[in-house]
Amino acid sequence: MSNDSSRSACCAPQRPSQAPTAAATVTRVKHAPAAAAPHGGWRELPGGPFLMGSDDSPYPADREGPVREVTVDTFTISATAVTNTEFAAFTNATGYRTDTERFGWSFVFGGFLPDDFPPTRAAAATPWWRQVHGADWRHPEGPASVLDGRGDHPVVHVSYDDALSYCRWAGVRLPSEAEWEYAARGGLEGKPYPWGDERDPGGEYRMNIFRGTFPGRNTAADGYCATCPVDAFPPNAYGLFNMTGNVWEWCADWFAPGARVLKGGSHMCHESYCLRYRTSARMGNTPDSSSGNTGFRVVRGPERRER
Repeated sequence: MSNDSSRSACCAPQRPSQAPTAAATVTRVKHAPAAAAPHGGWRELPGGPFLMGSDDSPYPADREGPVREVTVDTFTISATAVTNTEFAAFTNATGYRTDTERFGWSFVFGGFLPDDFPPTRAAAATPWWRQVHGADWRHPEGPASVLDGRGDHPVVHVSYDDALSYCRWAGVRLPSEAEWEYAARGGLEGKPYPWGDERDPGGEYRMNIFRGTFPGRNTAADGYCATCPVDAFPPNAYGLFNMTGNVWEWCADWFAPGARVLKGGSHMCHESYCLRYRTSARMGNTPDSSSGNTGFRVVRGPERRER
């Protein structure tokens, strides 16, 4: 397993610097008069001190450690990631166009493309990520794909900036990294997963990750080859679903200059190259980047900084 810091965005590739298309204009969104409740409802968490981070990360450059005590205030978080149906309500109400739609392309896992798909640019050092024109949140695998049957799956191909626009409309916000990790741990201390120490306790699959041999063979042993419904698999002790696996989730904090924090891992994570489907794991990406495994969940209430 490599500790090379250049692989820090292996699971969610970074968009090269470029200007969006000439037709691009950022839609200004206003707060919805009555945004619907999240798909899975809200969970109010008591807050308080908890142990954040890990001293055992296989990726020192990610700066998961040292383990430290952090205190968060009471907050309310959505039980699930934002769904395609929820995001559609936002775009229908506002006419908002995502960064991916404005740029005209996004990154798609090559394993989801047909064998005769024309050659396109691949992400540096991660050739399984392919530039696909016409890929966006409505067309997750490219222009020929649709969302039929995936209304309850997490919206993907959304940038940090897109997530903020949704939040402004819905009257919510993104969680801080500390709030996200506190929620993901479900009251457990020092455990790598929201349910405890073992990834697959008793052989039971608890999350949607890449099973098999990466990147050529995904057995989908956990039931899913790509995204799964946002409430698939049992919730943690706080009633929150898919806090690890399925899709990376944007947080409000900076990871490094020019990069925002992502948490939770995704269906693309595999132990051979990206063991980031853990509660303490973190990754950074630029605010305009997007891919077929990046989404977000939201928090309700005023922003509070951890102590």
